[in-house]
Amino acid sequence: MTEQMAHNVGPSRVDIAYQRHGDPRHPTLLLVMGLAGQMVHWPLGLIDALVGRNLHVVRFDNRDAGRSTHFRAAPPADLPAVRAGDLSTASYRLSDFAADSVGLLDVLDIRAAHLMGASLGGAIAQTMAIEHPARVLSLTSIMSSTGDARVGQAHAEVMAPVFGVPPVHTREEVMARAVRVSNVIGSPGFPTDADDVAARAGLAFDRAHDPSAMGRQLVAAAASGDRTPQLRKLDLPALVVHGLADKLCDPSGGRATAEAIPGAELTLIEGMGHDLPRGVWEQLAERVAATVERGEARRRASR
Repeated sequence: MTEQMAHNVGPSRVDIAYQRHGDPRHPTLLLVMGLAGQMVHWPLGLIDALVGRNLHVVRFDNRDAGRSTHFRAAPPADLPAVRAGDLSTASYRLSDFAADSVGLLDVLDIRAAHLMGASLGGAIAQTMAIEHPARVLSLTSIMSSTGDARVGQAHAEVMAPVFGVPPVHTREEVMARAVRVSNVIGSPGFPTDADDVAARAGLAFDRAHDPSAMGRQLVAAAASGDRTPQLRKLDLPALVVHGLADKLCDPSGGRATAEAIPGAELTLIEGMGHDLPRGVWEQLAERVAATVERGEARRRASR
């Protein structure tokens, strides 16, 4: 579980911080975190549940997150301009995230892996499956969408608390903000441990604090467009998970994702919001493990 650093990863030659959990001889599940998230935002209890189902779990910091390469010299992100068609402040796209992920697999000498992405990480995982199909054995997309602006949009009441507040700069402010945001977008059907939310935010602050990075990642997603036509061409086992209480990414995004991917399994969880509460870990691990096994069966059959 020691944190490691991969250097000169992928076409962009970025540095990627990562951790490995479990036996490398088992099928590899690559965890792709969401907007402004770090690998430490994957709950260890969920990782333990996955490792307990004979999976080799790799989690990592995306570009512009945690201890991976940050693009601080990039132009300030201008989301309204991007949405109006001016992509000049988009420093990179989802394709670059996906290429980083493939590059990390190269460093680890992993020919192909199973993917599990959450929120923006789901969009990155989808993009990786679209653009690098030979490297992806199965896809699990959680609380994500297709890039179609007609689905998966945030509810009006969460916009100001999540996106409309000034940046915070101290460790204490970051921890307090994480708890406030969790209260707005978290899972009303499952108990939330505010101390755990705060502690994880504090840990992320200690690893790296870059208030402008979220804007760059958000613009990258907006500039990448609608993946629906490409998702319809995927041929792999796929699981789509979405909370019915998700206000940051409306469940219509999950439904559209599952509808687009041929044969995808859709799991809608009552009371789950835009987080990974303890109460869903075992259910999620069981469904992901079953999806991985479908991918492994296809790989064995193709030999």
